[in-house]
Order: sequence, then structure tokens, then C-alpha cells
Amino acid sequence: MNPSISRIVIIGAGQAGAWAAHTLRQQGYGGSLAVVSDEERVFYERPPLSKQVLAGDMAPAALQLFSDEAIDAMNIDWHKPARATAIDRRAHVVTLDNGTKLPYDKLLLATGSRARVPVQEWLNLPRVFTLRTPEDAARLGERLAPGKRLAVLGGGWIGLEVAATARAKGVAVSLFELGERLCARSVRPEVSDFLRDLHLGQGVEVNLDCGLLELVAGDDGTLRLFRDEQLLLEADAVVVGAGAEIATELGRDAGLEVAQGLVVDEQGQTSDPDIYAAGDVAIHPGLGFCIQSWANAQNQAISAAKAMLGEDSPYREEPWIWSDQYDCNIQILGIPADGGSRLVRRQSGERQHAFIYLDQDDRLQSMIAVNDARLVKLGKRWLKAGTVLPAAQLADPAVNLMSLKP
Repeated sequence: MNPSISRIVIIGAGQAGAWAAHTLRQQGYGGSLAVVSDEERVFYERPPLSKQVLAGDMAPAALQLFSDEAIDAMNIDWHKPARATAIDRRAHVVTLDNGTKLPYDKLLLATGSRARVPVQEWLNLPRVFTLRTPEDAARLGERLAPGKRLAVLGGGWIGLEVAATARAKGVAVSLFELGERLCARSVRPEVSDFLRDLHLGQGVEVNLDCGLLELVAGDDGTLRLFRDEQLLLEADAVVVGAGAEIATELGRDAGLEVAQGLVVDEQGQTSDPDIYAAGDVAIHPGLGFCIQSWANAQNQAISAAKAMLGEDSPYREEPWIWSDQYDCNIQILGIPADGGSRLVRRQSGERQHAFIYLDQDDRLQSMIAVNDARLVKLGKRWLKAGTVLPAAQLADPAVNLMSLKP
């Protein structure tokens, strides 16, 4: 450990910030550790917000990543709620919106992402929601009652999870997607079709290629959705699930290299050797784009924290995300398949199947597995080992795929 490092600042207290702080202390760092959070609630995970929390099956307190005692033991200098407004790289100082100045030897940016809202004025309308915090989930949950109608704007993972949770509560759901298919950025058309059929089968009204929408609040509190001045729907509530904006502005304004997110190497180091980044805000160093998942936020932050202390800790993990919708656990492993990929379908049971994509050398490129966690575990091994996979055996449900383990 570098003895000259005595002041570390972390900006962001979500999954990445939490695991970075935890790792620093676990690795024996005993210096000053300041964490800046724009929320009063810190060190919690977000994936359950659109599922268990929104459904009322999980209390917000259960989202906390570490116990109160473990957090207290980290001896953190908290700055919350507060927002970092500037980084002076020459002076090694972070300035907060309340005027506080935090000196640092090493700085970690874990600023994450925020909900993208196509029309900012929508947020001024009553009963229009985004879903980023437990408070968002609580307010929206109050509107989800049998007989009510919910409009979901956006056919990505958050929109689909909210739709599934609302349907389970007896809410009528209409989903509107600007594009021609669901989750188009992360899955191939055949998986989009599966997702569409899944939701149609549960009674969701799925509207694709819907174009630009207008939202107007009625005098009775309902929200009216228009397209080209034609009324499409009256809803009791609207959820905007139109993707995320990566929070790069702090790093960008400081002159760091930015692509889709902050550009980092395998150690999490930005173009400034004393500034690191991890989680949603940082690109995956091997893939060149940002990955919005709890696993990426956690593991990239662990690597970056170790690297800040002088350890060789490259981050090379394959992307892995998951989603729960109705009775389906959907796991996505690997990089999005391209047009040159070979698709192998595997049907292991009535509600257990997978889309497996092989590259030109018959090695796994990615997979989407439904209710088949064991296959995903095998897939991680295949990716790491570069295993050549026989398509016929992959497709045959009678074949025990453990025989193909590397």
C-alpha cells in the first residue's frame, strides 16, 4: 500500500461507491475516507425497487448493502445530501454545492446514471413517476391498485419490470415503446418477440413504434396520452422508463476523457492517474461501453479500490444482468449478439429455455437464459475458457450440458 495516500474521496454512495469504500477498509486503508452522496439514504441496491419494493414485498431498509455496524466501522466522513460541483485536478480538491472543499490524494467517481425523461416538463405533472429511489417506489406503489390503469413509457428492462409488478397487483397496464421492438439495445429480435409475447400473455397492452407522445393532466387528476393530437389513453399514473443518462458531467467538466461514459483502463483509472471511476458512469474497459448492472458496479468498484491502493487488480469480467418478470428469471450473459452470431435455441422445460449465440468459431458470445441459472453458471465458465461448443448438443434438452464444461 502506498503510504503517500492518506485522503480518498468517493463521489456517489450507490452500489459502486459502497463496495469501493468497503474494499478500501477491508484492504487495510486507514486514512481519511470521505463519501459524497446526493441522497440521505446511502449504500443500498436499486434492482429490487421495480420488483419486490414496488410490490410491497420488501421494506426499503432491506436494500442496505451492509449493516449499520459495518458502515459505522468504515469510519466515513459523510457529506449528504450534497452534490459535487467541480474537481480541481491541479489542486486535488473537490468542491461541493454547499461550498465545502474536499482535498484528495485519490478520487473515485461513482456518480452512476439517472432516469432519462424525454420531456422534462412531464416531471411537473402529478402522477408521473420515474423509479430511481425507494421514495419513488413508495409513491408509485400507492397508485397501483386493482382497477387502476398504468401507462409505462419505455420498453426497456425497467419498464417491463414495472409492468410485470403492476399486473401482479391487478393493475391494467399499457406499455408504449418508441422503437420497433422491446429492449432493442441489449437483445436480438427473437428475444424481443419472447418478451412481447410474455407480456401480452399477462394482459399488458404493448404498443410498439408509438412515435412521440404528449402528456396532459386532466382536471380529474387522470393523465391523457396523445399522439398527433389523437387521444390514445387515459391513465391513473404514468411511469417514464425511457432509459438512463450516464452522469458524466462532473468528469467531463474536469477535462477527463469521455466516450459513452468515463474512459477507464482495466484498473478503473481515468485519463487522470489520481482519478478513478466505476459502475454505470465508467465504460467497461474491454468492451468500450457502459454496463448498467449491480454486478458490474460492485466488481468494477472492487477492482478500482484495490488499484487506488497500488494493487494490480484488472477488471475483465463479462457482462451479466438479470431481470425478474412474472414467473420468469431472465439472465443475460456476455456481449450483445451481432448479425454474424449463430443462434442456438434450447428448450429444457415449459418455462425454461435459452437463446445461445455462438461466434464464427463456435465459442459462446452471449446467452439469454430463462429460468435456467445453472446454464448461466456454465456459460460463465465457457466464456472464460473459450470453450468450443457443439450446437447440436446445446439444442438437445436430453444432453447434460455439464459434459461440456471446460
